[in-house]
Amino acid sequence: MKKYILPSIKLTAVFTVILCVLYPLFISFAAKLSKGEGSGEKVMLKGKIVGYKQIGQSFTKPQYFWGRPSAVGYNAAGSGGSNKGATNPDYLKEVSNRIDTLLKYHPGLQKKDIPVELVTASGSGLDPNISVAGAQTQAKRIATYRQIPLSKVMKLIEINTEKPLLGLFGPSKINVLALNIELEKFSK
Repeated sequence: MKKYILPSIKLTAVFTVILCVLYPLFISFAAKLSKGEGSGEKVMLKGKIVGYKQIGQSFTKPQYFWGRPSAVGYNAAGSGGSNKGATNPDYLKEVSNRIDTLLKYHPGLQKKDIPVELVTASGSGLDPNISVAGAQTQAKRIATYRQIPLSKVMKLIEINTEKPLLGLFGPSKINVLALNIELEKFSK
């Protein structure tokens, strides 16, 4: 038994240095080389920072596209899900309230046609993207509130759709902040 103790301590020390010192330094260095210099990719509008590309934001006005709900109030310092199960009464009430809000602002929309990401929060609570269907579901509301043709809103959705990586990995998606910025530019 004693012959295993010293090698175990050495191995623990080596992996502690690798995983707790060298790996974080490498990741930090790699992040500094990226566009955002390790602090996130800032999104600018009229010379002001209006958000970050990979962090969802709350949009509640009817003239904007709404993103995925957040269990943490879009607080990037405390990302996380609600950890409530699918049968939890509080969770079901939250989802029901979100469905009611969507139906209120989207006359004619059927409950069965609501994309799931518009009423359920992501695991991080910070998802910046919605599906193409999620954006298209909201297009009529946007066109009505902004008094612009529906075809123009649908074109903005098409232009802002990010295709799957290499055409294979993941679904098509739309960054809600980027889409709302384009909507602002178009509406001016």
